[in-house]
Amino acid sequence: MSDHQPPRSSRPGGPRRPAGHRARAGGSARQVPRSPRPGSSVGSSGSTPTRALPVSEEPFVGVPGGSSARAEPGHDPVAPPPPGSGRSPRRRSRFPRPLRLGATLLVLVLVVVVGWGAGLVLWADSRIEHVDALSGVENTEGTTYLIAGSDRRGGDAVNDDGTEGARTDTIMLLHKARNGNSYLISLPRDTLVDIPGHGGYKLNAAYAFGGAPLLVETVEEFTGLTIDHYVEIGFDGVSGMVDAVDHVNLCIDRDVDDKKSGLSMTEGCHDVGGEQALAFVRARYFDPTADIGRQQRQQQFVGALMDRVTSPAVLLNPFSQVKLAGAGSDSLVTSEGTGIFTVGRMALTARSAMSAGTLTMPVENPEFQTQNSGVAILTDDEDIATFFDSVEDGSAEATAADGA
Repeated sequence: MSDHQPPRSSRPGGPRRPAGHRARAGGSARQVPRSPRPGSSVGSSGSTPTRALPVSEEPFVGVPGGSSARAEPGHDPVAPPPPGSGRSPRRRSRFPRPLRLGATLLVLVLVVVVGWGAGLVLWADSRIEHVDALSGVENTEGTTYLIAGSDRRGGDAVNDDGTEGARTDTIMLLHKARNGNSYLISLPRDTLVDIPGHGGYKLNAAYAFGGAPLLVETVEEFTGLTIDHYVEIGFDGVSGMVDAVDHVNLCIDRDVDDKKSGLSMTEGCHDVGGEQALAFVRARYFDPTADIGRQQRQQQFVGALMDRVTSPAVLLNPFSQVKLAGAGSDSLVTSEGTGIFTVGRMALTARSAMSAGTLTMPVENPEFQTQNSGVAILTDDEDIATFFDSVEDGSAEATAADGA
């Protein structure tokens, strides 16, 4: 046996090992045959010379556990987790925790709001009654809504002009022209018109004779505009919608105590409930202008209701939303294909029209005496044709709305 000590491992602190052996600490060592050098022969002992190990110029990084990892150029090795942690290192988010929590909360709120709104719309839409009211005549430019306030009295006669049955005390034409201008025009119920198949009568008699279809046909012949959507609101619904939003603000230019309509208001502006709001849109006998004055109050009511419905007190109150959707859908009768979304667009168009001003239909004689229908409103055919032509193309000029 040689007196020389075996050389130590190249690794500091490594175990001694015989020459010609490659072994890791703790592993089993065996002699590796040497490869013969060029020009040399196998030694006398018969052993084969070892093969030279490749030398790498890249540094090695020690990893706990005895293994080594080669460091890639330009890349700093990630520090391993502490021994015994049992989990990989957590990647740090680029966004602060409060910001992430706020974004999550916002998404949840949007989901709830959208889901609530969609459910409420579907519920209200399913409650609307539909009627085959449209005539199907050739369409005119723009979008035209016919809004009727019906007065169903359970068969009681309304005999102010000799006819019986349900009436439409409120008739409005809402038109959005192709150029974006919107107009809300009251058609006085006492306007003398030609009702197809019946002759000359007051406009509201068309509903009594043939319901919504005949009213639509009569208005189309009178105005020259094709009705795209018919929306009928029962007067009980007017009261219910106002109560659903708590009140509307209405103004009047005199003290009124009208026994026939039930309207009792002092001069000025007041927050009123459903009962007084209904009386406000129906009253006419106290007013010397009769139906002309009433149509102005009806337009004022529509604007006041739109302002209240779109106020934060209603829009942000889910209880008010449910009551409004219920009261509105219970009182609505619309043409086929006219749903709650269309009614919503109609409301926005009406608000736009009211903010732009009002239009008044030209009248030739407000106190024309008829043979069978009492006093009616007489119009001139040429003036009416010119007026509604300007409404259709959006060239009509509205006047500033009067606050009283």
